[in-house]
Amino acid sequence: MQQQSTRKGLRLHIGLFGRRNVGKSSLLNAVTRQDVSIVSDHAGTTTDPVEKPMELLPLGPVLFIDTAGIDDVGALGEMRIAKTRGVIDRTDLGVIISDAGIWGDFEEQIWGELKKRNIPMIAVFNKTDLEEPDSTILTRLEQEKIAIVKTVAVSGKGVLDFRQALLDTVPPEFLTNPDLLGDIVGPGELAVLVVPIDKEAPKGRLIVPQVQAIRNLLDNDAYCMVVKERELKYALERLTEPPTLVVTDSQAFLKVAADTPPGIKMTSFSILFARMQGDLNEMVRGALAIETLKTGDHVLVAEACSHHPIADDIGRVKIPRWLTQYVGGKVHFYQIQGHDFPEDLSPYKLVIHCGACMWNRREMLSRILYCRNAKIPITNYGLTIAYALGIFERALQPFPAALEVYHQTQNDVLA
Repeated sequence: MQQQSTRKGLRLHIGLFGRRNVGKSSLLNAVTRQDVSIVSDHAGTTTDPVEKPMELLPLGPVLFIDTAGIDDVGALGEMRIAKTRGVIDRTDLGVIISDAGIWGDFEEQIWGELKKRNIPMIAVFNKTDLEEPDSTILTRLEQEKIAIVKTVAVSGKGVLDFRQALLDTVPPEFLTNPDLLGDIVGPGELAVLVVPIDKEAPKGRLIVPQVQAIRNLLDNDAYCMVVKERELKYALERLTEPPTLVVTDSQAFLKVAADTPPGIKMTSFSILFARMQGDLNEMVRGALAIETLKTGDHVLVAEACSHHPIADDIGRVKIPRWLTQYVGGKVHFYQIQGHDFPEDLSPYKLVIHCGACMWNRREMLSRILYCRNAKIPITNYGLTIAYALGIFERALQPFPAALEVYHQTQNDVLA
């Protein structure tokens, strides 16, 4: 049987940044003990970010991202630099690699970008067999409490020190990520998961949020029942005790809300992921911007992963339809996919994001921060659907802090 690997979104993302030909690829090959990246004496061999998943014990699954040289020149170089900067948005732990004798504007720029996002960092001075790093730079880094490693990547010298520095610099929030369901459904309690089997459901498989919810419940010694939306009412009637929680695909919100007794808490997979992958409170505030939408406004719909849309796609058809009905006039919707994100958000009144189940939390938090700095509200699919269908407060019942934010923000909006 083929072993299933940990998906990218659950791995610690380690970004390797630096100038061309400083040895980023050599260091990655040395630490992973594989020829993952092409190593050449010619500068600029790495043209696109190269990803390498591995197990870094005792931490567990990580994803190394080897970026293109940040000092590329020309039109193609600008594209590479843009991709490299995009990697910073999903980096949990940054590594700046430089030739031992060189630390200048390029390294300071990357350091500044990492520091601005509160991303922990390691400074690696490579090729120390040729030259020692400047003592002034070392003193500055030490004062900033930045881990320093000296290596000769091509020979393997310092690689063990680098591995240890990675373990010592793991960001605390990665180790204390918000749980998906474990703090809501306790040991011995039951959650009912409502899983529609529609045109977008992969044949013979469940989608990532559903699989992850089942695994999380099992990890927390809870019980799990999985039903389709039309079977929910009958399934609940057959239980001798009510479940602690009902979780549904957001597209089935209305029927599930109607079939779930008021005394049973209910929410959606998408809203659970808004909490685990991002900032639920911030996205609750963003959802209230729906109340201020008016005819002619522009809304950006963002999907983390690319897929072939079907005729009744949730981001292209259903959400636009529900919001248009709520607003009572034509709203202009624009869709983007993947890691690309507009530099200028000013044309939009609202950003609606998918659950980002395939991403790591850092990238989603980076997007939320970007929207906050641009003063553009951001919310997600599940929250949008619940608000447009009039069941927003009920969908937030499992999350007391988010419910309090909703009530407070609602009072501010109405005032």
